[in-house]
Amino acid sequence: MHLRTAARSSPAAGFSLIELMVVVAIATILFALAVPSYMLYVRQSRRTEARTAVLDLAGREERFFSTNGATYSDAATPTNLGYAALPAVVGGGYYSLTVCSPAANCDPNANAPAAPSYYITATPVAGQSQTTDAQCASFSVDSTGRQFAVDSGGADATQYCWSN
Repeated sequence: MHLRTAARSSPAAGFSLIELMVVVAIATILFALAVPSYMLYVRQSRRTEARTAVLDLAGREERFFSTNGATYSDAATPTNLGYAALPAVVGGGYYSLTVCSPAANCDPNANAPAAPSYYITATPVAGQSQTTDAQCASFSVDSTGRQFAVDSGGADATQYCWSN
């Protein structure tokens, strides 16, 4: 019996360097596309949080008005609205709420409703990532129910910011 010992050449197991680099390049491209989209959705969810907080505080003001006669709460007594202090950091800590009553003292649009009135504004908290939101720098509502928003340059962004 004759035994043959043939040298078998088997391909090496694993990946070549070129294959690995192709995978890394594809992963980098996908990551570069996914992160900005993710950050956009995070920013929009925080905007929703700010709008909700502004409207909630406006509802509290209206409730206070209906039970206390012809006046809205005094910003010096935020406990009347269920807050320990104003300005109040709300939600995830990305926005701060301020209330001005009467609205004529703080309405940047210079068209404040006549007293009794209020003007509520949500602005990003300094040092938080939401301060980089150039499209919607603040959200506001007044005692007539008008909604306002401005971009980082101070231009009117109401339609975009209150719908996105």
